[in-house]
Amino acid sequence: MVLDVSIDKDSITVEIPKPFQLDLDGICGQIKKFADSKEVNIEEVDIEGLIPKLVRGISGCEGGCPSDAKGLASRGFKSFELQYIDGGILLAQTTLEGVTSMSLKMFPDF
Repeated sequence: MVLDVSIDKDSITVEIPKPFQLDLDGICGQIKKFADSKEVNIEEVDIEGLIPKLVRGISGCEGGCPSDAKGLASRGFKSFELQYIDGGILLAQTTLEGVTSMSLKMFPDF
């Protein structure tokens, strides 16, 4: 899986080679380092809780049944607005510090 993280107009790509054995500390560390480089505080949002939900929402879609992804998108997650995009892609968007936009887009491996 691949996670694209955007803060305003800048972005990074985070590879997730083993989605069922998440290195959550490593993934969140990369995102935090990116946010720090943009001088944005992401402590107010639950990235650690969101990423496993995105992975579980997408996993299982390989057979063409994105019901988990669509269900997650309809429920949302805390301050994130979630959206299912055709192809099993999940998009999570939020606003940081009231002015800065942040989005996380998770892409499946298939």
